[in-house]
Amino acid sequence: MTTPVRSAISTRGFPGSAVRPALPIALIVATAVLTPTAAHAQGRPLAIEDYYRVRDVGSPSLSPSTAWVAYTVSTALEEYNGNAVSTWVVRADGSAAPAPVVLEDQDVALVGWEEDGRLRVRRDPDEWLVDPARPTGGTPAPPREPTQGVLDPTGTWRVLTVDTPRPPEPEPNWTDFERRHEERFEGAAFDWYPFRRDGQSFPLPDPGERLSSEIVLMRAEGGESGVVLTSLGLRPSGLRWRPDGGEILFTADESFLDPLTYGRSDLFVVTTEGDLTRLTDDGYVHSGANYSPDGRWISYVRSFGTDMIIEQDLRHGGPRDLWIRPADGGDPINLTADFDLDAATPTWSPDSEYLYFETGIGGARHLFRVSPDGGPVEQITQGFRRIQGLDIDPSFRRMAYLVGEFERPPEVHVADIDGRNERRLTDVHADFLAEVEVASRPHERILYQSYDGTEIEGFLLFPHGYDPGRTYPLIVVNHGGPHAASGYGFSFKNQLFAANGYFVFLPNFRSSTGYGDDFKWGTWGGWGTNDGEDVMAGVDYLIETYPIDPSRVGSTGHSYGGILTNWLITRYPDRFRAAVSGAGSSNWTSNYALSDVARTKELEFLGPPWDPEAREIMIRQSPYLNSGGVRAATLFVHGSEDYRVPLEGAIQLYTSLKKQRVPTKLLIYEGMAHGIRGHWNNVHRMINELRWWDEWLKPPTM
Repeated sequence: MTTPVRSAISTRGFPGSAVRPALPIALIVATAVLTPTAAHAQGRPLAIEDYYRVRDVGSPSLSPSTAWVAYTVSTALEEYNGNAVSTWVVRADGSAAPAPVVLEDQDVALVGWEEDGRLRVRRDPDEWLVDPARPTGGTPAPPREPTQGVLDPTGTWRVLTVDTPRPPEPEPNWTDFERRHEERFEGAAFDWYPFRRDGQSFPLPDPGERLSSEIVLMRAEGGESGVVLTSLGLRPSGLRWRPDGGEILFTADESFLDPLTYGRSDLFVVTTEGDLTRLTDDGYVHSGANYSPDGRWISYVRSFGTDMIIEQDLRHGGPRDLWIRPADGGDPINLTADFDLDAATPTWSPDSEYLYFETGIGGARHLFRVSPDGGPVEQITQGFRRIQGLDIDPSFRRMAYLVGEFERPPEVHVADIDGRNERRLTDVHADFLAEVEVASRPHERILYQSYDGTEIEGFLLFPHGYDPGRTYPLIVVNHGGPHAASGYGFSFKNQLFAANGYFVFLPNFRSSTGYGDDFKWGTWGGWGTNDGEDVMAGVDYLIETYPIDPSRVGSTGHSYGGILTNWLITRYPDRFRAAVSGAGSSNWTSNYALSDVARTKELEFLGPPWDPEAREIMIRQSPYLNSGGVRAATLFVHGSEDYRVPLEGAIQLYTSLKKQRVPTKLLIYEGMAHGIRGHWNNVHRMINELRWWDEWLKPPTM
């Protein structure tokens, strides 16, 4: 059985509309779209030392009256390799400048808003209540009752999950001699799978020893042991009361019983009398379930289950859609069947008239809504940008969010719930942008045609002091995922490369999200093939259109970006002079066993390496196994404890390049998992990557 995925034709184009018409091919090939950006005073180029000056604005939060917005500002501290985080408030109408919340000249952590409009903050170990109109003082906050379980709408009952005790293990029947040697053993011994997960200690605990849990009903004030409502032997989660208080909606995953199967959460409801109903058992993954405020509907996001894809040999990952079903029984309804983008977990409006959700659309990210009564998906926010950190007030009158742009770090914005009356409230980086010219020429959004006519979107950053009469080297930055997308947002590293005289190209090749299901699954069975061709078509287009030296092209990226970089320098050895491969695999047969996500290979490589078809694909798509003749001087960057894309892949390709006398270097960050973290590591990495580009890409005269 093969289930078709939806065509991407109707939705691939512009982020200003949820449905995007196809462009004429001639226009696609010949057009580079110049997008607007904030103008900055002419200043010096960005320098590596500026890293500690760029601050991170986050957590915008509207007060209950929507008159105020609280947010945080995080400052990187070189001395401590950590952050100083402060809390700020600003009037939502922009009538006054933002002000820091301080208690006795000390910064405080943001906790949230109280119903009376005061801000709750923490200055360890105590919490305080602050009037946002007078943010330099406060009163001690009364202690909050420990949150346990989920209260019903009347506040009379609460439900929670309680672990089921496990019977004690029998004592091993060892001799004293055996016990002494067992106690002297230093190492790891296990007989289970999975045994490693990125960012966690090795080996993982035995997944077969996880405790099951059940749902328990208790009086809100406590004092009673409670009534056990379920006996599933699973781990219920996502408990939600129906607004009338008569039943509880939750999800549970039967893969809990078998660690060798893949996760697949189903929908259940249980009444306060303990009557259990299973709502789904169809092979799909159901997440983000909730009741509509009027109690009529159950909403959830549905995607294809991994085991279902494998068992049915679907050869695609299917759509991710927003569904509803009548709470009193009836057929489910797919609200986004004609919306060819991925639906995120929705939020109901208080009147139950709409479900709001965010999703990526091309290189942008925006807020959308859809009615449970039918009709098209409507796009709320607009423009060439990414909406992040969205907070909507309980009455759904106003919203606060961050706006991602290429040429400036994010700032806090507010708008009406329909997207109108938008206002930027903060200018955290005003002094920095007055001194530093992040981009002497704004980025350009590029549309071009790949080898088979597929339309590709990408973004081009220009070298600082750009002179069209000169030629410049080009750095291709491939995004991770692979099911993700490059887009609107400030990247210190990419802007640093541009500031040092490089074109920087960010292509959204096939497998990227935000362009429809066909596009997202366009590399199934061939990681590197279509997406690699998409990148090369972009490089060719840029060389024809801009003053780029074709002999000085480099490729880089982290995770899948490193994987694709490894593919590009081995597949197209004559096209790349240098590369920086971050956390990239090079041998899929070994990666299958060493990575904590064998799932991706069983899906997108069509099986495990002992399956003949899958083995052929893995060998064909492995850069290490096809690395003869590679020429690009390559810096490999990896964490020593990366269990997602293990270090062995970098070592294998590094060895191949060394044996072929190709300039190469391996940079390993001790104790780091797949995401290499820490300010010292980030700065050290950027210094070394820029040195590598300057050594192997930059012309001697630059």
